Amino acid sequence: MGARMYYDADADASALAGRTVAIIGYGSQGHAHALNLRDSGVDVVVGLKETSQSRALAAEAGLRVASVAEATKAADTIMILVPDTAQKGVYDADIAPHLRAGQLLMFAHGFNIHFGRIDPPAGIDVGMVAPKGPGHLLRSVYVEGGGVPALFAVQRDDSGTARTRTLAYARALGCTRAGVLETTFAEETETDLFGEQSVLCGGTASLVKMAFETLVEAGYQPELAYFETMHELKLIVDLMYRGGLNFMRFSVSDTAEYGDYVSGPRIIDEHVRHTMREVLHEIQDGSFARRWIAENESGGAEFARLRQADQDHQIERVGAELRAQMRWLNPVEVRAGQTQASASQPGGRA
Repeated sequence: MGARMYYDADADASALAGRTVAIIGYGSQGHAHALNLRDSGVDVVVGLKETSQSRALAAEAGLRVASVAEATKAADTIMILVPDTAQKGVYDADIAPHLRAGQLLMFAHGFNIHFGRIDPPAGIDVGMVAPKGPGHLLRSVYVEGGGVPALFAVQRDDSGTARTRTLAYARALGCTRAGVLETTFAEETETDLFGEQSVLCGGTASLVKMAFETLVEAGYQPELAYFETMHELKLIVDLMYRGGLNFMRFSVSDTAEYGDYVSGPRIIDEHVRHTMREVLHEIQDGSFARRWIAENESGGAEFARLRQADQDHQIERVGAELRAQMRWLNPVEVRAGQTQASASQPGGRA
């Protein structure tokens, strides 16, 4: 029997009635959570530092804005949506001193709870709603009347109402329109990190770059290599998104399908499986988390170097020129110092 999915009928929207939700942060996820909840009739306050550039964006959207401390004091539910590496500092300085029994502290990713960076005191409920999509998609699908699937979890339910309130929060986001799956903070954190590193970000980005480089090194035109290894990827992913691998294979040519079967396992072979298991182990034992935290605490020099190297990769330069001529794609370019909140606006980064 498959896992149970929870939908609108399973979530009591009244659990948030008459209550205030504080959204801490206004980046990619923060802006979507705040706007979706507001449009679902929830009283929302956005908590931001007085120096945050996002304060103007939130105010322009018609949202109430306060300091993190004041938002925490005013709220019954606090959703922390600042970056993982910033959460402990914000929590320690501006949230923890103002918590009171009965409040529900929420997260969209279990990183800081699972790895012990944040440990709320007794009497504070701890829950999670983790949408399975970036913030701009969470918002746009909601506006269109749909929803993004999500995971939800309750780490602590001292009040006896945490699960009901967490499901109500998922409903207000629009996620129960598509369905939400119950999990734990540990399972969500470990699978999320692994998915990002092995397939969604790390694996896909490395596969695309290596295929592009292989064609260019063999003398093929970079523009042609871009189309074959990057541009067409969306078409294939959209087919898988709609109907799985079977629909993708049904939709492509027989030649492409045969090449899938005979060449795919040669490229993604048992050596890759072994490496994936190593990556998963490093996530499970906390060594990746420790490395990432240490990188940030030391100033992030390696992170900056890696980011710059990939931003300057030939496939990025070629792709930007080609996409600029295809205005119907609504092409975007990431600029140095750009925030996710500003990038989420029309013409910004998706």
